[in-house]
Amino acid sequence: MSRQTPDFTLFITVLALVGFGVVMVFSASMYTALVNYHDSFYFLKQQLVWAVLGLVALVFAMNFDYRNWRRLAAPALALGFVLLLVVLIPGVGKTVYGAQRWILIGPLRFTPSELVKLCVTVFCAFGLSRRRDAVRTWRGLLPFLVLLGVVCGLIILEPDLGTAVTLAATVVVMFFAAGASLKNLGVLGLGGGAALAAAIVAAPYRLSRYLAFWDPWKNPQGSGYHIIQSLYALGSGGLFGVGLGQSKLKFLWLPASHTDFIFAIVGEELGFLGVTILITLFGIFAWRGYRIAVTAPDPFASLLATGLTTGTTLQAVINIGVVTSSLPVTGIPLPFVSYGGTSLVFTLLGAGILLNISRFCAEK
Repeated sequence: MSRQTPDFTLFITVLALVGFGVVMVFSASMYTALVNYHDSFYFLKQQLVWAVLGLVALVFAMNFDYRNWRRLAAPALALGFVLLLVVLIPGVGKTVYGAQRWILIGPLRFTPSELVKLCVTVFCAFGLSRRRDAVRTWRGLLPFLVLLGVVCGLIILEPDLGTAVTLAATVVVMFFAAGASLKNLGVLGLGGGAALAAAIVAAPYRLSRYLAFWDPWKNPQGSGYHIIQSLYALGSGGLFGVGLGQSKLKFLWLPASHTDFIFAIVGEELGFLGVTILITLFGIFAWRGYRIAVTAPDPFASLLATGLTTGTTLQAVINIGVVTSSLPVTGIPLPFVSYGGTSLVFTLLGAGILLNISRFCAEK
């Protein structure tokens, strides 16, 4: 296979999203950083460090032959699985707001689930590409379903239902791309929906969030608070926004304003125009990613590109859905944009793999 230059449109889109995110993290976090750390630039400096590390990962993956990931898939998945177990050990995993999702590495927080998402995607792409005929039967899907169930179960224990749902949906899309029957996919969809409902009912705080989704004003100071403040922020922006850096909701009114709810600050400061530009960038990312999947040189590359594109795009859709009150509240960052080091690094690593696959794609 002859190498070409990477997909230039995708490359520029990823850089634009990262730059957009750095600017908005600083704007959304400056007051929180000043109050909590006496340094308005605290979160900006950390995000810049992670952005540089992520761009290094992107450049590395962009020049690292994607076929090499096939032999790395199993060892990387084993490492990720061990880290998922380690993060649940009391005293080892860092707990924030009741969630035990991080491992401290010096001053930095590492999120094992972000590594595992990438590892599962690579492993499933490799396995499905080798068993193209078997994937049409339940027997062929069973090993992947067991793996998915164990990994998602561990992630839910953290608890992190949003990440588990995103990963499960991504793998199901990969099943579809690999040729699984629509009947089996329909059964998986019904089973997944039932499992999701059970997970919501089993945890009182998840149930209260779900009920708040339907009527946030029933408990405006409790479970409905995030949604109400987010809608206030979006509604205040109007067409052109109140101006970059001029948000009022970021003054401790909107929790997680620089992480899970940064899209609301984008809407407040940059208005409808700003969120339209941001959504358009994610749309371009999805278009170029699926184009790479369609023109990929082999089944492994095609399925890997499908999984990487779906995972990032779906996460963006869920985050925006939560912030706009189109979906119940769940803690999931906006890819490339939200503050969060591990998420940014592994999302950029995935984008780098996509760019490397694009170097081997057919021209038409």
